[in-house]
Amino acid sequence: MINLAVIELKDIIKYLIKITIIILLAVSLTKFFSSFKTKLNVEKKSFLSCLDVVIPSMIDVNENEENTKKVDKAEIKPLKMALETELGVINALEKNGETEADETSSANKEETEADAGKVEEAKTGVKTEVIETNVPEKYTTEYNGVKIRNETDNIKLTKAMLKPDVTLNTKNIIIYHTHTCESYTKTEKYKYKSTGNFRTTDINYSVARVGTELTKYLKYYGYNVIHDTTLYDYPSYSASYDRSLKGVAKLLKKNKDTDILFDIHRDAIGDSTYAPTVKIGEEEAAQMMFVIGSNGGGSEHDNWNKNLKFAVKIQEKANEMYPGLFKPIILRDSRYNQQLADGASIIEVGATGNTLEQCLNSMKYLSKVLKEVLN
Repeated sequence: MINLAVIELKDIIKYLIKITIIILLAVSLTKFFSSFKTKLNVEKKSFLSCLDVVIPSMIDVNENEENTKKVDKAEIKPLKMALETELGVINALEKNGETEADETSSANKEETEADAGKVEEAKTGVKTEVIETNVPEKYTTEYNGVKIRNETDNIKLTKAMLKPDVTLNTKNIIIYHTHTCESYTKTEKYKYKSTGNFRTTDINYSVARVGTELTKYLKYYGYNVIHDTTLYDYPSYSASYDRSLKGVAKLLKKNKDTDILFDIHRDAIGDSTYAPTVKIGEEEAAQMMFVIGSNGGGSEHDNWNKNLKFAVKIQEKANEMYPGLFKPIILRDSRYNQQLADGASIIEVGATGNTLEQCLNSMKYLSKVLKEVLN
């Protein structure tokens, strides 16, 4: 006996419908979880993937683009092109800005260097007038018109101690800067990148530039000048004098016949309100000031009086040629490394309120005075 199973057409249709529903459901769930996974696992380095998450409508566009990439790698991709173009424009603008800044800085530096090579000898017999400031002039002693402010505790100055009867070896002159980064009020011509309050590491705009100017003029007058532009106060301001002591000591070993050391600074008042200035003819020049150390603090310094006499000698001649070019000499207890030579001194050129132009002018007149003193 043979058993036959009879399947009706309507049953077949039911099974086909069920299978179709299962397949569609499976496909839908697969797409759903795939899309959900895509949103969670955005590639960290893919900007386009981030756009897929943020802007869901772009998913299809990017999927089509990726599929097309496999077929034709050379095909243009509008979205990517737009992004790359925009980023390129931004980079170009930034680069152009940097280039313009570099070109401006380079142009200023070239102009500064060009100025450093020019020599315009100072005139004599011109009218000199001190421009009044709100800071009163203070001094305790006067010798032949030279004013001295004695800030030591135990030294009493006499005329014999101030008489400028000192003769020095002028074969070599060393110019250096213990506080090399000290700078001045910015101007249109002399702008600089600040690295502190009235400070810059760019020696084209700091007191080192003033030293370069003095070096230029003294060489023009025939003197052998060693100009040390080492940044003794950077990156650390503290212990600057310890570092400059070592540096200058090395220079003295190489240049043994050296009595004259000029440590050029600017007044430490840290704002633009104080600008001691003298008008010489039609020019404005920053006033200068000698700061002389001594053994008043107990440190050995046998030649401090020679240093003071040399400063008096220079200022006496300056008062004769350009009255008001110098403010009163200050005598202090500290040595300031001036124990190294018989003609050592600090010369403070201007203050924070002065401009570099004014300070450069000062070097023209100072060098003229030194020429008269050292000959």
